[in-house]
Amino acid sequence: MVCSAVRRGNNELGRAGEDLAADHLRSQGYEILARNWCCRDGELDLVAATADLLVVAEVKTRSGRGFGSPAAAVTTQKAARIRGLALRWRREQCLRWCPVRFDVIAVDWPAGGSAQVQHIVGAF
Repeated sequence: MVCSAVRRGNNELGRAGEDLAADHLRSQGYEILARNWCCRDGELDLVAATADLLVVAEVKTRSGRGFGSPAAAVTTQKAARIRGLALRWRREQCLRWCPVRFDVIAVDWPAGGSAQVQHIVGAF
């Protein structure tokens, strides 16, 4: 599901970055449970799991460093909002308790270049 309140316009670079991030998590043995889950308070980019761990991943993709690194875009305020959204997602899924980790997947993808994926485990 794509949340129109969060995604304004076509964001091909962002979607491509999320595709790479999902592929990266799958290659690490995670199952993708949700992509672009949203509610009135915001959106979770990726929710993934192994047999004993739930991972909520915020994906940031940038084509250049004019606005800083992709990972730097995840502020303290954004991290707090993602934590609240993750709690809401877990309640909707009836997951009363499970270990949860919050990761950032930063994708640097310069125009005409190759994408570089940086997975920051336990970022917040």
